Amino acid sequence: MKSILVLGAGLSASSLIRYLLKESEKYDWKIQITDQDIEKVKAKINNHPNGIALNFDALNKDERRKHIQQVDLVISMLPAIFHVEVAKDCIDFKKDLVTPSYVSPEMRALESAAKEAGITILNEIGVDPGIDHMSAMKIIDEIKEKGGKIDCFKSFCGGLIAPESDDNPWNYKFTWNPRNVVLAGAGGAAKFIRNGQYKYIPYHHLFSRLDYLSVEGYGDFTGYANRDSLSYRSIYGLEGIPTIYRGTLRRPDFCEAWDIFVQLGMTDDSYVLTDLEVCSPREFLNTYLPYHPTRSVEDKFKQFLGEKWGYLYPKFEWLGLFDGEKTLKIPSPTPAKLLQEILERKWTLNPGDKDMLVMIHEFEYILNNQTHKITSSMVNIGEDQVYTSMSNTVGLPVGMGAKLILNNQITEKGVLLPIKKEIYEPILEELALYGIEFSEKHH
Repeated sequence: MKSILVLGAGLSASSLIRYLLKESEKYDWKIQITDQDIEKVKAKINNHPNGIALNFDALNKDERRKHIQQVDLVISMLPAIFHVEVAKDCIDFKKDLVTPSYVSPEMRALESAAKEAGITILNEIGVDPGIDHMSAMKIIDEIKEKGGKIDCFKSFCGGLIAPESDDNPWNYKFTWNPRNVVLAGAGGAAKFIRNGQYKYIPYHHLFSRLDYLSVEGYGDFTGYANRDSLSYRSIYGLEGIPTIYRGTLRRPDFCEAWDIFVQLGMTDDSYVLTDLEVCSPREFLNTYLPYHPTRSVEDKFKQFLGEKWGYLYPKFEWLGLFDGEKTLKIPSPTPAKLLQEILERKWTLNPGDKDMLVMIHEFEYILNNQTHKITSSMVNIGEDQVYTSMSNTVGLPVGMGAKLILNNQITEKGVLLPIKKEIYEPILEELALYGIEFSEKHH
C-alpha cells in the first residue's frame, strides 16, 4: 500500500482530495491530509476508509519532516513560498513531490539535489500554470512533428463567473484570491514580443492595451498582458518565435473600468493612508479626486471619467463607492486593502453560483509555404461552491500527476514541468473524462 501526504486542504484542494480518494480504491493508496482546520479535512474525506485526517502544522519543520519520511509521495497545496522547504525535506527523505505552483529560482536550484536523491519534483501542474502548458505543448509538438514552423503563439486564461451566475454590471465575482486580483500586474512591466519587436507595458497602461477574443457559445472576452511572456519561449522550445504573448481574460468593459482604479491610484499597496482607518467608501474615493469646495464627489468622478468613459459610471455606483456610511474599518489601510474590502462585499459568490474557467490558445505556423492558424479553447463550469471549476482545474491535474509518478509512468528525476508527451498526453486524456477538454479550430 502506497501513501500520499497532502499538505493543505484549502479551496483548490477539494477536487484533488476527492480524486485521490476515488483513485485510492483502485490503487490501494492511503491519503493523509493535514490542515490547520481538521474539521475541514474530515468533511472533505467524508468518512472514506482510505483518508486520514491530520492537523499538524505543515509549517513546523520537525512535525512536517516526521510525516514526510513515512509516506511515498507528498503533494504541497501550501502557499507557493513554502514549497521549497517542503522540497528540501523530500530530497532528504527521497520522497517525490508535486506542487501546482510556478518554479521559483530557489526551486530550480534544487535540480541536481533532486536528481541525486532519485526523486521527481513535478511543478506547475495546476491550471495556469499547468493545463496551459500541457494543452499548448500538445499542439506545438503536433505542428513540429509535421514540419511546421510556429510564428505566433498567444495564450489567455481567466477565472470568471459562469453565465448563469453573472448578475452584476462588472460581469465578475471573486473565484480566486481577492488580493491577487486587486494587485494583478502591479510592480513591474508586462513584457512580450510581437512580430519580432520586444514590447513592454508599464502597469499604468496595462488595462488599456487589450486583446479582443470570443468563444462560440460563451461570448466575448478581453485580455490584458501577463507579467512575463518571454520566459515561455525556452519552456516551450520556441526560442526564435517572433510573437509570443500570454494574457488574462475578463469580460468586455471590465478592464476599461478597472483601469479607472489604476489611474486614480486606488490599487496601490505601497503606503498607508492617514486618517482612513475608519471611513466611508465615499471618503476613500474622494481622497483621490481633486479638491473642490462645492462640487460633489459624484460630479468630480464623472469629470474624471470624461465623455470617453462616462458609460462606465453605473459600475462604480453599483459597487457602493458613493456610500457615505463609515463601514470601512481596516488597521493601517493601504489603498489596495480598502478597495479589496469594498469589492469583497459585492463580488462574492451567492449560494448556488458557479464559476467558469476559460482558456484560449492561438497559433500561427507556416507549412509548405502556407500560413495556418489554430485556435484551441476550453471552457469549464464548476459544479458548486466546493467543487468549483478553479478547484477542478487545479486539483485534478495535480492528482493525475501524482498518480503517474506513483505508477512509475513518470520516470524522469529532478525538477520537472508537465511539458513532455509522457506527462501531458495521459493527463489531457483523463481530464477530458472530467469535462475539461479543448476544442480546436483550424483556419
